[in-house]
Amino acid sequence: MIATALLLAGCTGSYEPKPLTEKQAATLDKALAGKVAGEKISCINREPQTNLTVISNNVLLYRVSRKLVYKNELIGSCNGLSAGDIMIVRSFGSQLCRGDFTTTADRMTGMMSGACALGDFIPYRAPAK
Repeated sequence: MIATALLLAGCTGSYEPKPLTEKQAATLDKALAGKVAGEKISCINREPQTNLTVISNNVLLYRVSRKLVYKNELIGSCNGLSAGDIMIVRSFGSQLCRGDFTTTADRMTGMMSGACALGDFIPYRAPAK
């Protein structure tokens, strides 16, 4: 019973992501330059194929086109992402959605290095001219 109580106590704590480094913040700023944030959404389509950019262990960018990029702040931290580990998303259907479980694995050994879930997707669009 004590072990169960300790396990549950660990699950109730809040997660506070590490702040971005200067280099990570500069990369994020450059990728989103000239774009305007929209309302967050829960899911995005997998098609057309999106280009994934890892900003940090808990911030991802999904580039759909030159005019549209989605920012995703992961729930939890997928350790190893910023070091080049492989991201494995477990989702169902044709969309990536908030809460889809994600793990990371070392490219050389295949050993799992982290676990997290996708957060909300924030669209950044180039303003209409």
